[in-house]
Amino acid sequence: MLLLAWVASPAACAQTPAASAPQASAAASPAHGRPASGVYYEIFVRSFADSNGDGIGDLGGVTAKLDYLHWLGVSGIWLMPIFPSPSYHGYDITDYRAVNPQYGSIADFERLVAAAHARGIEVIIDLVANHTSNEHPWFKAAQDPASPYHDWYLWAGPHTNLDARSPWGGPVWRTLGDQHYMGIFDPHMPDLNYANPAVRKEMISIARFWLGKGADGFRLDAAKHIFDKFKNDDRSLAIMDKDAAWWSEFRRGIDPVDPHAYLVGEVSGDHPRLLAPFFRPLDAVFDFPLAPRLIASAADERDDHLGATLVHIQNVYRAAAGHYVKDAPFLSNHDQDRVMSDLRGNLDHMKVAAALLLTLPGHPFIYYGEEIGMRGVKPDPDIREPMRWDRSRGAPGETTWEVSNIPASEDVSVAAERDDPHSLLTRYRELIHWRKDIAPLRDGVIADYPTGNPALAAWRLTDAGGSVLVVHNLSGTAHALALQDQAGLHFADLLRSTRPGATVRDGTLSLPPYTSAVLTPQPVAARAGGARSP
Repeated sequence: MLLLAWVASPAACAQTPAASAPQASAAASPAHGRPASGVYYEIFVRSFADSNGDGIGDLGGVTAKLDYLHWLGVSGIWLMPIFPSPSYHGYDITDYRAVNPQYGSIADFERLVAAAHARGIEVIIDLVANHTSNEHPWFKAAQDPASPYHDWYLWAGPHTNLDARSPWGGPVWRTLGDQHYMGIFDPHMPDLNYANPAVRKEMISIARFWLGKGADGFRLDAAKHIFDKFKNDDRSLAIMDKDAAWWSEFRRGIDPVDPHAYLVGEVSGDHPRLLAPFFRPLDAVFDFPLAPRLIASAADERDDHLGATLVHIQNVYRAAAGHYVKDAPFLSNHDQDRVMSDLRGNLDHMKVAAALLLTLPGHPFIYYGEEIGMRGVKPDPDIREPMRWDRSRGAPGETTWEVSNIPASEDVSVAAERDDPHSLLTRYRELIHWRKDIAPLRDGVIADYPTGNPALAAWRLTDAGGSVLVVHNLSGTAHALALQDQAGLHFADLLRSTRPGATVRDGTLSLPPYTSAVLTPQPVAARAGGARSP
């Protein structure tokens, strides 16, 4: 686990004297004692890197690429399901205590974890608790009504409405001979029955097993659908509280093994209040309401009241959890069209989207290949395509299980971008390293900073050591912002900017097109005029 710094309450922040420069927090790399970025990187192992030449990504391939991830600056990786499964994606599991043989072995996993930890990188794994594969031995046994495993799954009774719809409008009940079982995602994914104490006990035991193998926590797949099964229940706070109660039991069950295990939930919803109940048992949930707004602001070159929205989100989450929470913002993941496709290949807009994401407090998540501008639109295999490492698609380490959808004429790869100072990859690395150097970007409490200009988005971040002001010019035109005192702070020293030419002169910040900047408070004695630049 990352060692997270104490974050001041708003009242405490208001009383904290402004520092001339932000202080490093205690979010330190376990290997090097340096501040960590707090950024996680999502990996589809099948597509990431191939260590044995069979064209399929594996755990050895991930291990071989840890130096790249360390260079990029991420603090953790999330491995999509690594368990045995009959599908390419792995979300229908047949054995929760083994590794997919195409990916390697448990020993390979332990080697990966040890190598990651040596570089200060955590490893969290995808735990698919809502359902199993229909080929899992539990489900095969459960087809016999006399088996004790029958009650591990959900079966229709004589008065069940077999036409019931799932939260997204699909069928709930699946036919199996003269029986019907619940499978809200797919007929190959029968839902487990969490009203059965044996199921709950076994899932906790599975989590404890992987923590014992070195995992640092879990990404909890379909975390809101343990009890949310029907369309009419999808916005029910009572059902969400029931789901959250299970995850509280899960948390208590794993605490004896690792009380610091990081739990982040997949909880879809279009409003923060639909995610908030899960902050009681979990460390974070993915911020689904925020993601499309970040992308739209970059695409439209217009601030969608992001500062005020971020404050509102934090207040909703804080009220539910009873304490400050670290959000898990993201732009896209393995279930969504890739961001570069959403932005129609516009590199400037992609860099702005990255800057918006990576100047948010908490634990931002990056989907593999996002940092080099990989594109992809559904169907799902086309958004989970091979990671592009080299200019040559046949280079060692490249996976070939799926054909890349990037035209050969476009050199979108790590090799092409790593040494290019103007590349998207360079921008991602720069922004991630800002987070290592500037503690409030990771740990700060957020406050809105109205600009009066729709082309500019801004917010203030304050932790126990000081405050910073973040300003983004979303547009292709230069803009200026008259800097105002806020909370007794006068932001006038330019600490970082993503492009040259940003300046502060006579209380006005000037930003070139598509430029982001971080400012610190100027000491009162130095508040005379004059131009300042990084």
